[in-house]
Amino acid sequence: MSTPRKRSIPTGLAACLATLLATGCGGMPEQSTLPDAPPDTRAVDAVDDYHGTRVEDPFRWLEDQDSPEVLAWADRQNVYTEAHLQLADSRDAIRRRLTELWNFERYSVPERHGDVWIFSKNDGLQNQSVVYKAAAAEAEGEVLLDPNTLSEDGTVALGGVSASHDGRYLAYATSKSGSDWRDWHVLDIASGEQLEDHLVWTKFTSAAWTEDAAGFFYQRYAAPESGEVYEATNEAPQLCYHRLGTPQSEDRVVYERPDQPKWGFGASVTRDGKYAVLRISAGTDRRNRVAIIDLEDESWAVRPLLMDFDASYGFIARHGDHLLFRTDNAAANGRVIAVHPDAPDPANWIEVLPESADKLESVDLCGGLLVTRYLTEARHEMRLFQTDGKPAGAVTLPGIGSVSSVSGHPDRPRVLFGFQSFTRPTSVYSFDLGTRELTTVRSPKLGFDPDQFETRQVSFQADDGTRLMMFLVHKAGMRLDGSNPTYLYGYGGFNISLRPRFSVPNLVWAERGGLFVQATLRGGGEFGEEWHTAGMLKNKQNVFDDFAACARYLVRNDYTAPQRLAIGGGSNGGLLVGATLNQHPELFGAAIPEVGVMDMLRYHTFTIGWAWASEYGRSDDPDMFPTLYAYSPLHNVRSDVRYPPTMVMTGDHDDRVLPGHSYKYAAALQLAQPDSAILLRVQRKAGHGAGKPVKMRIAEAADRWAFLDWALDA
Repeated sequence: MSTPRKRSIPTGLAACLATLLATGCGGMPEQSTLPDAPPDTRAVDAVDDYHGTRVEDPFRWLEDQDSPEVLAWADRQNVYTEAHLQLADSRDAIRRRLTELWNFERYSVPERHGDVWIFSKNDGLQNQSVVYKAAAAEAEGEVLLDPNTLSEDGTVALGGVSASHDGRYLAYATSKSGSDWRDWHVLDIASGEQLEDHLVWTKFTSAAWTEDAAGFFYQRYAAPESGEVYEATNEAPQLCYHRLGTPQSEDRVVYERPDQPKWGFGASVTRDGKYAVLRISAGTDRRNRVAIIDLEDESWAVRPLLMDFDASYGFIARHGDHLLFRTDNAAANGRVIAVHPDAPDPANWIEVLPESADKLESVDLCGGLLVTRYLTEARHEMRLFQTDGKPAGAVTLPGIGSVSSVSGHPDRPRVLFGFQSFTRPTSVYSFDLGTRELTTVRSPKLGFDPDQFETRQVSFQADDGTRLMMFLVHKAGMRLDGSNPTYLYGYGGFNISLRPRFSVPNLVWAERGGLFVQATLRGGGEFGEEWHTAGMLKNKQNVFDDFAACARYLVRNDYTAPQRLAIGGGSNGGLLVGATLNQHPELFGAAIPEVGVMDMLRYHTFTIGWAWASEYGRSDDPDMFPTLYAYSPLHNVRSDVRYPPTMVMTGDHDDRVLPGHSYKYAAALQLAQPDSAILLRVQRKAGHGAGKPVKMRIAEAADRWAFLDWALDA
């Protein structure tokens, strides 16, 4: 890595601010000097009583993300951060290399609808990927929808697309500035004509078309109060049916439960159009309920099917007279069951595919076979089974990596899927279930040699005997002398699995001599539900202990040293970084928590935060309060320890994890340690991450690595 300028503590916040206002973000001169202290953050007298424990919250005013005072404070923080980032001589070179490597064609897996294939493509540096239609999966096709035309700066993104089964219509959702709110529109696929249909105030929903392509099911919320678009708590949604050519005000409310405002709804329609299968969830709890609607009955009455809320049930397909589900009911690693709509009692279930030693992550019915994805040691295998559960072979994958999606039809033998690894971006493959022939449909042209890099997987035991694993990615021939700058990344929550994934920023980090490490932590979904529950609620401390154990392993085995080791993660991973940094500041040379959940006592009061209570618990529960208070990043910042350089990152329009989480945590760190590099980087017109334009992602990655260049070279 290039040698950054050494840290210094000159003066001049006012001069820095004046320069930034005159030149714009990123336009500060090379010789700008560091302010001698971070921006002032006023404190307020806010105190809460939690079951007899008084907890101060002096930075509560920072929760009001749209107030002029908070916006001005965030601007001053960006000035302070920019002054530090300019100390890294490498930033421009990093940005150039990121831009070079990002500039390659990327395709999604094509999906067939009628006689039309739909896929997305990015030429390389387009801010948003473009939707194409084609007559064949291999054809280049023609542009159907270009979201880059929807805004000049690329901050209007597609939030979902759904084509009708017959290939006549495309429903697509747009979001602005990274918000979770979606507006739905409809295109005529043949002509490209935009229809008048326009649906608003939707979130966390797809569009499920009925077989006749007359309309689709979706979830909507009541319109937020004026000025509360980004603060709305998102409760009491309705599952609706929109008929093409009619205004949203006339949409049919199919299902709602005002008595259960925390419930959310989704729908799938069977291929034959017979049933709508309703998924009824409660926040992010993996357990869900299932109901069905017989679409051939004009009443569209909702019939309960699996309503015990005892496990997860993921609808696969209708097969014969039964509905197939992937479930963890009595199977922590998952199994497949067949349920008859008229006899849904568990005593009548047919076990199609029993639980195995590996996690069953997904199942698709293609060409009369069950095409499955299993997680084996945190990487994918594709196995085939007959519909009676008998093994029918496997798909030999190109290496150690992840299958990104599967596209097929119950009656056609051809299956398309995407495959990627840490060092190779997604290629699209076709597998013929009859001939068992695997062919490449599309493979990106690369601006680097993947063989110059190595990926290895190591395993070891944590202090409590738990087997932990990590993926390590680096240039071939890396020396184990304890000097490698290392970026340790983790998540550990919500049953989400971290699998091998190609990332241009991570490749640039490795190309420049860094070691990228992806940790497999309890709380994730890599090893089934038991692995998940071992890192949630009162077991959450296990996740932080696992992360610290990974750091110690890397140091103990001479991959790196504490002063050369950085940790990073986003969302729940931002919480992971904040909590681990608070507990073990001596283990690290730098930290980058991104869009993190940092206030564990009030998270459930912001936007959709209430939905995470099944994972975290709530502070108003006297049984959970001590656990949350013990690790909450905001409430465990100390002034008697030395924290390494830390850059907290967030987006000013994040309506999933309110930016106030990051604002308050950064302010607390700066108050505890005003003479250290505690930075806050606030991305304007950005949310939690989805739909972020390419140019913004490049700028963020360049700042991330430039910061670590500077921080880890001390």
